[in-house]
Amino acid sequence: MSDCSVIAAVDLGSNSFRLQVARVVEGSLFPLDSLKETVRLGAGLDAYGCLTQAAIDEMVEALGRFGERLAGLPPQCVRAVATNTFRIARNSADFLPQAEAALGFPIEIIAGREEARLIYIGAAHSLPSTKERRLVVDIGGGSTELIIGSQYRSFSTESIQLGCVGWSARYFPDGIITRERMEAAELAARGAFLPLVPTFYSGEWQRAIGTSGTARSLADILELNDLSALGITREGLAALREKMLAAGHIDQLQLNGLRDDRRPVLPGGFAIMHAAFDMLGIERMSITYGALRDGVLYDLVQRQTQYDVRDRTVDFFQRRYHVDGPQAYRVSQLAAALFDSLRGETQSEDAVLARNLTMAAALHEVGRSIAHASYHKHSAYILQYADMPGFSRREQIWLSRLVLAHAGSLNKLANLEIKPAEWDAILCLRLAVLFYRARLDEAPSLGLLSHSADGYCFELDALWLEAHPLTLYALNEEMKAWQNMGVNLQICPVANA
Repeated sequence: MSDCSVIAAVDLGSNSFRLQVARVVEGSLFPLDSLKETVRLGAGLDAYGCLTQAAIDEMVEALGRFGERLAGLPPQCVRAVATNTFRIARNSADFLPQAEAALGFPIEIIAGREEARLIYIGAAHSLPSTKERRLVVDIGGGSTELIIGSQYRSFSTESIQLGCVGWSARYFPDGIITRERMEAAELAARGAFLPLVPTFYSGEWQRAIGTSGTARSLADILELNDLSALGITREGLAALREKMLAAGHIDQLQLNGLRDDRRPVLPGGFAIMHAAFDMLGIERMSITYGALRDGVLYDLVQRQTQYDVRDRTVDFFQRRYHVDGPQAYRVSQLAAALFDSLRGETQSEDAVLARNLTMAAALHEVGRSIAHASYHKHSAYILQYADMPGFSRREQIWLSRLVLAHAGSLNKLANLEIKPAEWDAILCLRLAVLFYRARLDEAPSLGLLSHSADGYCFELDALWLEAHPLTLYALNEEMKAWQNMGVNLQICPVANA
């Protein structure tokens, strides 16, 4: 971590954006700075599921302020994650580049279960290291995450599209609170929780923990108005419900601890929390201040040490899909060696791509568990759509694309925007698979793979090529595949390569 003594996490939620900067000292985090922007992005979706231009402009302005604070930090020391609104917005591909330009760093759109995993990491680091099983509930602006875990390990993770912003807009759009509206909001929320009851009911855990804005806000209100002695209780929620109904409108609700930025989304967040208590058998919920951004920070620390959850995910997928481990290792090692030969002194972006190449090589045959024919298509589908802890949506798309490209025609990539370095990675993976087609440990006699004026030059031992006619034939076919894409791949026999 010598190159990342200061790290930062950016949490782009549906209700607010948060920035946390921390110093790393012997694996521990010491907060240095934090910023919050109440953007309420989830309310900016139009009837077609697209983020409006006004919401995009507000988002870009907020990210520009974050970018000013982050200026000067190395890219590997900053991780920005985006949650539900980015996941569901139909035009996210259009506004994401603008958002990244304003922030000055890549933005990872993470899946719901990956969000849940990171939330648990953040919560666990703010709680005593006991062996009890905990239920962590995070009601955000656009989604709700449920996690059961013990110490620093999560056992069950789930994300459902229930959030205080969306629920408030759907059931209390004008701020009016009636018994009929509240009952409708709670009934719909209970229906969303219903499929999760067998996994997350009270018999599966010993202690309930609430984190993030909705839980903290409700706990503050209940405690400061003498409705609950500590945290959130079932009785306290019932009393707060009556006070909200008596007020009739959110603007008429006068309670200690109710902040102005929380007032518009309180009814929806309350309905979701009340439903969670009913459906999951919760009687009392404690509060922790560890949340998604904290989990991102700790995960970032782990990524730059010997432990990276993505490595564990790759290992799990190899076992789950019965991957030929020795073959995956052979292909990974050769693809990495070819990439190093081709790229030379790598920049930080190349280092990230090299790592992704290694992981793609390790998983390129997961589709064989479905069918041998067109297995690369099955592999690509699995890697794009499966829940892969530690991976962002962008990483999964790139892994999927790389695996799809490792076999068959290259024409399927013709209409995709692929950077030159990514084409290099594709070539290296295709060549590695080609050379280890026989699945033997015999190492091919490889020379230098380099760029030429109009493509690539691959130097190979002439005697070795003569002794391996099947490989030579496959290389000639590979040359034709690249020529069809307008790229000149030359196999250059040399003596004693």
